[in-house]
Amino acid sequence: MGHGHPAIVKAIQEQAEKYMHVMVYGEYLQAPQLKLAELLCSQLPDSLNTVYLVNSGTEAVEAALKLAKRATGRTGLISFEGCYHGSTHGSLSLSNNEKKKAPFLPLLPGIQHIPINDIKALNGINENTAGVILETIQGDAGVRIPSIDWMKALRKRCTEVGALLILDEIQAGMGRSGTMFAFEQFGIVPDILVLGKALGAGMPIGALVSERSLMELFADNPMLGHITTFGGHPIVCAAAYAGLKAMLEEGVLKDVEKKGEIIRKALEAHPAVKEVRQRGLFIAVDLQSIEATQAVVDDCLKNGLVGFWFLSHPDSFRLAPPLVITEAEIQEALKIILSALDKV
Repeated sequence: MGHGHPAIVKAIQEQAEKYMHVMVYGEYLQAPQLKLAELLCSQLPDSLNTVYLVNSGTEAVEAALKLAKRATGRTGLISFEGCYHGSTHGSLSLSNNEKKKAPFLPLLPGIQHIPINDIKALNGINENTAGVILETIQGDAGVRIPSIDWMKALRKRCTEVGALLILDEIQAGMGRSGTMFAFEQFGIVPDILVLGKALGAGMPIGALVSERSLMELFADNPMLGHITTFGGHPIVCAAAYAGLKAMLEEGVLKDVEKKGEIIRKALEAHPAVKEVRQRGLFIAVDLQSIEATQAVVDDCLKNGLVGFWFLSHPDSFRLAPPLVITEAEIQEALKIILSALDKV
């Protein structure tokens, strides 16, 4: 929603004047948490009707892994080649960047990585699998988009063997991909949805969303199976509620795909560009080398435009502008990017 959106700033200020922190999340009902959960669930399928708020996306991933094991009584976890789910112990264990994992070994056991868009590989999901976690659109791998047929086959396989499907939309959710949630584009619904980043409207947040009877497994055996001190912080929830409400009232989603296509078409026509992968305003641009990517990112920054490379795919650079970017601002940005590309 850009910087300094007045509704978000006002919500933060007003909540700070009321109270900032009461006690450990869940001990008392608090209006900011409730309002956010109700609004968020109103945008989701009926089976995703219960929200557990935490501090960050990676904490939400950790909670999702615990819930999958608790619900199924199994220990096996499956993630995907190229994936990134965070830097905490369990999240890092799931991720597929071996160089980043090496200094912290041994990590969580029982994790298998399989390729996306490979139907046969789905046979690796079996009766020992507690959960299968997938970025609906892979971010750090360079905006890798699965096929609709494969996604439906993944959903079917998880259902057949009783494994929980966890979709990580920390990056791809909240309108980034052109719909409020990326899974809407594939005709499936996860058992567990993980959110973060943009959900907080600039404030730190994570959210675990599931069906109520599933989430209630955290209530006992053991008591307080998941707990967080600052998760669901009132100021953060007030900001998140104001941000989501503004997104809906201002209708920002209607032109997200159109804006992304303008950027994609302009960049893929440049001779220095190998490939552009784009879904909404989630964009990866492949160049000829890591050095070329670094040069473009540096040149853009010198001229007032922030881009970045992908940690696990450094010969690509990432564009993720605010959903409220105007077409005039897009043209201004493209002028800077194309000028940088001309130099490589």
